[in-house]
Amino acid sequence: MDKVKLAVIHYSSTGTNHKLAHWAGEAAEEAGAEVKVLKVAETAPEAAIASNPAWKQHHDSVKDEPEAKPEDLEWADAVIFSAPTRFGSKSVQMQQFFDLTGGLWAQGKLVNKVCSAMTSAQNPHGGQEATILSLYTSLFHWGAIIAAPGYTDQSIFAAGGNPYGTSVSVDQDGNMIEGEEKIKAAVGHQARRTVEVAKWVKQGSGS
Repeated sequence: MDKVKLAVIHYSSTGTNHKLAHWAGEAAEEAGAEVKVLKVAETAPEAAIASNPAWKQHHDSVKDEPEAKPEDLEWADAVIFSAPTRFGSKSVQMQQFFDLTGGLWAQGKLVNKVCSAMTSAQNPHGGQEATILSLYTSLFHWGAIIAAPGYTDQSIFAAGGNPYGTSVSVDQDGNMIEGEEKIKAAVGHQARRTVEVAKWVKQGSGS
């Protein structure tokens, strides 16, 4: 059987979800997947970005990294999304990417993609669960297969106990309150689980 193809698609304003995405990509590669880590396009005006030094610094540091396109979804067997919460929902940048997928959806090319999601906020009850569920709501329209981590590994409990997907709380200085090593372990488990489920689906479909 061919390798599972995984796209890790993220939006990050100040770097947290960029870090989560790359951790997921590393774990998936170690699990034998072929991986693309891709950012979605920035839609915020330059003035807004420049008004926040951390946002400006991260924006400039990733300007040459590859951007996700709808055709990356067609390529992938599995997709992990990572985006910060914005008032309990996914960021507008990630929403715009979803809005570009109508053509593939209409052709049935997003059916049975194995998907999972991660997020971040400034405090433990800042909308993390709602954001992941908003991502999953969109994915249900695709006919995607959701590979949530649930409570399938001790790392989930250590990283805060979110069964819907890894989530992180970030303080004013950009530090992960739960601890980077704990979050990285949970992300790694979620990525490996996503690849594993995608492998089962790929084997079952004979592709």
